[in-house]
Amino acid sequence: MASTNETPATFQPLPGRTVDRSAVYHASLQALLDLVGAEPPDVDEPDDRLFWRHRARRMIGETVARRAEHPTGARGMPDEWFEPLIRAAVYEPDPSFNRQLVEPAIAAFGRRRVQVALLDYLEGAPADAAGAARAWYWTSIGVRYLPGTTTMTPESAAEYEAVSDLRERYRLTALRRFLADDDLDLRRCILPGLTLDPQMYPNQMRDQVAQAVQIARTSNDDYLRHRVEIQVVPER
Repeated sequence: MASTNETPATFQPLPGRTVDRSAVYHASLQALLDLVGAEPPDVDEPDDRLFWRHRARRMIGETVARRAEHPTGARGMPDEWFEPLIRAAVYEPDPSFNRQLVEPAIAAFGRRRVQVALLDYLEGAPADAAGAARAWYWTSIGVRYLPGTTTMTPESAAEYEAVSDLRERYRLTALRRFLADDDLDLRRCILPGLTLDPQMYPNQMRDQVAQAVQIARTSNDDYLRHRVEIQVVPER
């Protein structure tokens, strides 16, 4: 699967969404503000929705994070906060700003529960699956190593292993969705996190990696064609 093209020197940014869900996203943030008891943003210009959303995300995230830092931790976290928080993270159109919702959710409810919820969205409608793929990035574990080595600390190794089954489930589901669904936004959002090393898949799925690469390389979309050449793994 060696590329015949020169590897792009720089990353293209992920293009904007192809489906406008701004109204439902705005409503989800408003409902979350009410649910967690965060103060609504004080915005002088009511039509400035982007600024309002930025302030709302930050206030929601800070409120959830503070609650998670309480001595009772997750035991004292209202369970009814979880699904609306994940839904808002999935609806957030920007792959950077969703971090403000994903990381507090992990602090409050645990990495495994957040990842399981995102995997459920990944199986859903194309727009939800695309949002889950964008949010999944921020659920990754920040691995720590023993000084002067490439060996993970025992704590990091245990944390990494604790969700290894979910990483595999994501890998297999993401490849399947990329192949089966021709929704452009879904493919754009899945590809950056899609493992294109055939050795990372069961024998019966390794040919599907080549199919995914071919789809991206022959796409009419410049982003897919650009991104795949960065990620493709040379033949061994």
